[in-house]
Amino acid sequence: MRKILLVDDEVSILKLLATHFQQWHYDTIIAKNGQEALDIMDETVDIAVVDVMMPLVDGLALTKILKEDWEIPVLLLTARAQLDDKRAGFTAGADDYIVKPFEPEELLFRVQAILRRYDKLTQNKIECGDLMLNREQYEVTKGSISIVLPNKEFELLAILCGRTRVFERPYLMEQVWGDIVSDDTLNTHIKRLRDKLARLKSTVTIKTVRNVGYQIEVEHENTL
Repeated sequence: MRKILLVDDEVSILKLLATHFQQWHYDTIIAKNGQEALDIMDETVDIAVVDVMMPLVDGLALTKILKEDWEIPVLLLTARAQLDDKRAGFTAGADDYIVKPFEPEELLFRVQAILRRYDKLTQNKIECGDLMLNREQYEVTKGSISIVLPNKEFELLAILCGRTRVFERPYLMEQVWGDIVSDDTLNTHIKRLRDKLARLKSTVTIKTVRNVGYQIEVEHENTL
């Protein structure tokens, strides 16, 4: 059973969230502020749903600690929908952001989506075309040839290989660097990856989707 940490200084919302997630077969632990959340936090927690405005330790500060010290996904709850508030949340490391009031089922869908994404990202080995990615060693292998990638390059390739979809540039920046970095930074890492895939003579290539982002393409070898 998945364990979810719920943090909100409004007791009525906290109880409502706990009731819903228990009905959805989640194990829940609750805290009324960030400090209380840190006091009860343990390694079995899979994800945290955190209110932004709280006494003692607010949601943004709590998010940074949960991401840096515990490496778990965080979804932020807030009553404010301004872009600056969202930017602050994502800069703190939040994986998603939902504005109050919200439908409980929408919150569930977002939590499920985050967990699915993390499940893929935390797999030790990822198969992608003729490549095998080893997360423990940041190693990419094709047949008998292996190369070790720098951390950011490996994480970028792992995300792209995780699903056959187009990944938007801002999403890749947030997932790999934890912030919106410069276009040059992302472009440079993509170019390095392309060069290394070409040297491996891999069937895996990184396709640019103009004005959107990037997508993995796998060329199927002709066996005839």
